Amino acid sequence: MAATLSTPANERLDLRTSAEIKELIVRAASTVGLSVSAFLLDAAQERARQVLAEQETLTLTARDWQAFAQALDHSEKPRPKLAAAMQRHRDWQKAQR
Repeated sequence: MAATLSTPANERLDLRTSAEIKELIVRAASTVGLSVSAFLLDAAQERARQVLAEQETLTLTARDWQAFAQALDHSEKPRPKLAAAMQRHRDWQKAQR
């Protein structure tokens, strides 16, 4: 299961569901030894990270990556925003390991 953030929990989320879904969630949480809140937060965090990673990841073929890298290498002017974005990506990749 995904690790929770270490900041204090002082925000609230409220939701409504059917009795059947509630029972399913309660049973699953009990099975893994978590409270319903911990179970839901863990599942929501994991899914949120997955969704964001899918939206923020660009997959290139080896040929396309080579063309992209060459275009960057042969740029005529500095691109500080691109350099910062690449650094953030490297930092994000390290954090995912």
